[in-house]
Formats: sequence, C-alpha cells, structure tokens
Amino acid sequence: MFTRILSAMAFVLLLASVGYAAEPVKSPVPTATAAASQPQAASSPGATQTPAAAAAAPTAAAAGAKAAVPAAPPRVKPNRAITITMFLAIIGVTLCVVVWAAKRTSSASDFYAAGGGITGLQNGWAIAGDYMSAASFLGMSGLISLYGIDGFMYAVGPAFSFIVILLVIAEPCRNAGKYTLGDILSFRTSPKPVRAVAALSTVTVSLFYLIAQMVGAGKLMQVLLDIPYRVSVIGVGVLMIGYVFFGGMKATTWVQIIKASLLMTGTCLLALLVMVKAGMNPMQFFADIVGHPHIQDHVRMAVLKDPLPVPGFDYGQRFMEPGLFLKNPLDQISLGMAWALGAAGLPHILMRFFTVPSAKEARKSIVIALFINGSFFFLINIIGFGAALHLSPQLIGSVDKGGNMATLLLAQFLGGGAGSLGGDIFLAFICAVAFATILAVVSGLVLAASAAIAHDVYVNIIMDGKADQHTQVKVARVTSVFVGVAAIIMGLMAEKENVVALVALAFAVAASGNFPAIILSLFWKRFNTSGVICALLIGTLTALGLVLISPVMTYPQKVADDARKIVVTLEKKIAGGTVLADKDLKALDKARVDFAKNDGGSSMVGLKAPIFALKNPGIVSVPIGFLAAILGTLLFRDKRAEEMFDEIEVRQITGLGISQGSDH
Repeated sequence: MFTRILSAMAFVLLLASVGYAAEPVKSPVPTATAAASQPQAASSPGATQTPAAAAAAPTAAAAGAKAAVPAAPPRVKPNRAITITMFLAIIGVTLCVVVWAAKRTSSASDFYAAGGGITGLQNGWAIAGDYMSAASFLGMSGLISLYGIDGFMYAVGPAFSFIVILLVIAEPCRNAGKYTLGDILSFRTSPKPVRAVAALSTVTVSLFYLIAQMVGAGKLMQVLLDIPYRVSVIGVGVLMIGYVFFGGMKATTWVQIIKASLLMTGTCLLALLVMVKAGMNPMQFFADIVGHPHIQDHVRMAVLKDPLPVPGFDYGQRFMEPGLFLKNPLDQISLGMAWALGAAGLPHILMRFFTVPSAKEARKSIVIALFINGSFFFLINIIGFGAALHLSPQLIGSVDKGGNMATLLLAQFLGGGAGSLGGDIFLAFICAVAFATILAVVSGLVLAASAAIAHDVYVNIIMDGKADQHTQVKVARVTSVFVGVAAIIMGLMAEKENVVALVALAFAVAASGNFPAIILSLFWKRFNTSGVICALLIGTLTALGLVLISPVMTYPQKVADDARKIVVTLEKKIAGGTVLADKDLKALDKARVDFAKNDGGSSMVGLKAPIFALKNPGIVSVPIGFLAAILGTLLFRDKRAEEMFDEIEVRQITGLGISQGSDH
C-alpha cells in the first residue's frame, strides 16, 4: 500500500515539475515585428481589428489591436442600484438557507459534518465552492493579464492538487476521521498533545487564508461601491459569523453550492464572450495577443524594465513564455509542489470528507470537484488573456496594481462598456458572484477553525471527550464568534499587506506541515506522536519563516531601486536631446513618485530585500516537513502506535468500525 501511495505522489509531482519548470527563452523576430514594439505616441481608440487582417500581416494586426483598446474609466464604476440589488438578493437567498439549516442543526454531527447526509454530487459542488476563492476568480485572471503564461501556471495547479486528494487522501481520511484534522492524526497517537498541535496548525492555516479573503472583500467593496474598507470587512465578518453560528455545516454546504453554481455561470459567460470576439478561433486569439503593441510595451517597460526596446526581441512572444513572474525555474517547481500537496492538507477541504455517508461518496465528490475546478481554472485562462487583449495590461494595472479588477473590467467591457445597461448588469452580476464567493469561502474557513478549537481543544483535551451534544454545539457556536471576530480584527490590521503572500503562506504551511503528518499517519506503521508533532511544528515554522523573508513580501527599497533605474535611463535620453513619447513621460513621472515614496523603506520584518530567493518555499519546506516527521519518529519509538496501525489500515481501506455520520 505504502509503495502504491509513493508511486502516485511521485507521478503527480513529476507532472507538476514538468509543467512548471520550463525555462524561458528569448525569441528573435523579423525586423518588422521588432519595429512594431518601438515606442509610439499614444493614440485614441479607433477602428476595430479584423481577424483576416491579423492573419495576413502581424504588423497590421498589432496596429488594429492597439486601436481596439477601449476607452475605459480609471477605475471600475458599477451601477450602484443594480449592484446593491444583486448583492441583497444573494444575501437574502443565503440567509433563507441559514434559517432552513438552523432548524435541522441540533447535534455535534449536524454542526460539524451535516449529519453525514450530504450526497457525493452535493459535496463535489461544495468542495468546488470551497476551493474556488475570490483569489482564484479575481487574482489569477489578473496575474494572467499582467504576466501571461506564468499566471496560467497558477491556474493549472489545482488540477494537480485534486489528483493527489483523489488517489491518496479522500477515502482513507473519510474512514479514519470524524470531524477534524486532529481526529485523523490522533487515532493511534497520544491524543491530547497531537490534538493541541493539530488545532494550532488548523487555526494558523485557516486564519491566514481567512485574512486574505477578508482583505479581498474589503478592497472589492471599497473599489466597487465606495464602501469604506473597515465597514466592508466588518459587514462580511458579521455575515460569515451568522452563517456558521446558526447553520453550521449544513448552511455552509448549501451556501458553497449556490456560490459554485453562480461562479461557474459567470465564468462560462465571460469565457464564451471572449472567444466569440475571437471568432471562436483560439489560434487567432493568441496571435492577436502576441501582436498587441500595448502588451509588448507592458512586457518591455513594466515587467522586463527595458527603457528602450532590444533590437530583434519579440516582447509579445515573451508574454506567452514562462519567467515573467516566476523568473527562477526552481520557483516554478516549488509552486507546483505547493499546489500539488497543499490542498490535500487544507483543513476546510479535509472536513468535507466527513459530510458524506461513505468512502464511495467521498471519492465521487472529489471526481466531481476535480471536473468543476478543472473547467473553472481552464476558463480563467481565457478570461485573463482576454482581459490583456481587450483592455491592455496598462489599464488593468492602473486600476489595481495586482490586476485584481481585470475580470470585472472585462465583464463591463463585454457587456457593452461603461455606462451601458448591458455593461452595468453584467458587471453587477460578476461583482455579486465575487461577493458570494468570498462569503462561501470565509464561512468554510471559520467552521474549520472553530471546529478545531471546540472539538479538539475543548471537548477532547479540556473535557476529555465527556461533553454532551448540547454543550458541544454551544461551544462550537461561541468559538465561531471568537474566530470570526479575530478574523475581522486581523483583516482590518492587514489592509496594506500583500494578499498573495497570505495565500502562499496558507498553502505552504498545509503542504509542509499538515500533508506529511496526514500521509505518514495513514500509511507508515512506525509513525507516532513525536513524528506528528515534529511535522506540524517544524514544517509550519519553516514555511512561515521562509515566506516572511521571500520576494512575495513587499520591499519598498526594491521598488525604489527599480524606479531609480528608470529615472536615470530616461533622464539620460532627455539630456541627450531625445524627445520622449507620452508613455515614456508618464513612466518617468511614475518612477519619480515611486522612488520618493519607497526610498529607505523596509518590509514588515525589517528587511530591505528578500533573503530567500524563491517566492514559494514548497521545494524547501515540504522536504523539511517530511524529514522532521521521519526523524521525530525514529528518535522516539511508540509501540502502541505501531500496534494500532493494522486497525487503522483495515479501517481506511474497508470502512469497518466507522460509524455513520449521524452517530459520530
């Protein structure tokens, strides 16, 4: 069994590594294409490019694409009445679900696992809803629109992660656990210390992921509806507390199903409209992207920091090659490892295996979730590249530096443009979908964190497992309030922080600490209490430390240094008598502002520049987590853990000895 598991993991990691480790290559191009990337004075939008012209002559295609860039506002301006109406409709529907679920939530099993009564189909949609976060919907499309194929790598990662869950985790966890990560890990170890450390890891991962969602919610409401950031965060926090407090897992499940349905509808519509504009011709679609002068200028000036074009270098083709965002091939492999293994250690995903009545339904739910997520992340690529083509990376970056508004801007453009009825309705719908996405994900995260505290710490450590059903539900609800309040406070404090860093930290911790502990607990006979504790503590702390000193964090001094290079180069041109184009003058003004604002600054841990070179620590922290688990196990033998392995092996394979969800 252990050999088969290792083989499956090796296969998935091989796929991830091959997919992520492509080395970028500079492509020489004919002089005509190079000339197309030379600086040109900005012009107003005019005639629209035709596919025939683009296919016939790349230079003409580039000129037409440039003319096709829409005149868009410097920020997203939805129709407040329509948008708020759609928001209220979603809130109203989900609150009705909460009221319905509250009447059916009386026991601990109902609160934590919906009584084990969720079908595989329902659970598959709920897992997809849990996994497709606002960071996926808004952030990944933004990354693709700004960095091209590197953003695509972020979007294909979830496919690898669900292969690991399907082949390795789903069925054994369903048969070996009860409600939480602590239930799985404590089955054949010393329960109290393992539950304590597992609860700490669960809360850490959930809070970092939760903070990222809260910050995203606050920024979204602030940008879209002019609602103050603090008010937005508090409002979302109150709603998520209400969902979990009254409805528990039943309400959370159905909120996630509703959200996943809305999200897939919106994503399919956006991707379809993008391809319709390309004549349903993917080759033409990507040819237009490569020939787009705004994309070429963005790659040259904003990404590669070339003040002047390099003769013979195709900046448009470079947009379609890896290395613009993840410049180090090791970073690409590290990201693949974190994606492939991290999701299998996320507590709010693991909890969903306990909501179905059998291991067969658990497998079915993962297959369904894999199909939904695979479709979603494939379509996100079309949306991201479509935003780059039809809006331009410059416009997207001017609205939000991280590109998080790309999807919303594209929806408005495809609906008919700013101020049109179609544009306002489509934008309002996509905004409402993004809002529902945040509500569903934060509810699942709060439930996972509160379950770890209430079930693992209070019931099984403090009360030694002797709390009655009424008390367990009461404590779980009170805990959800405290977790929600903590998330609101930390979300308010993290307003200026890098959300990508928080999400990266959550996945890195899950892959480095939780995943080694789970996989070895299920499949290694000698694994014991000290191995679990070493994996969770050392893996978690290693991932945390490396992220805090990695390039993912914000380094003001580095921003200032990059701005100085642009200022020096362009000022030399001016001193030499060159008249700068409008876009170069704007770049010079922006660089001066960035230098003055960031010179002398430091990161949140006091660094001027990153110490750890990789943006994702998975390639280092995951092996350290496994190594810590193995060494901890070998240094401290535990005969009881070894003797109980046969029982957990039979149980995880056959399901014998496991009670139904209603009896958990």
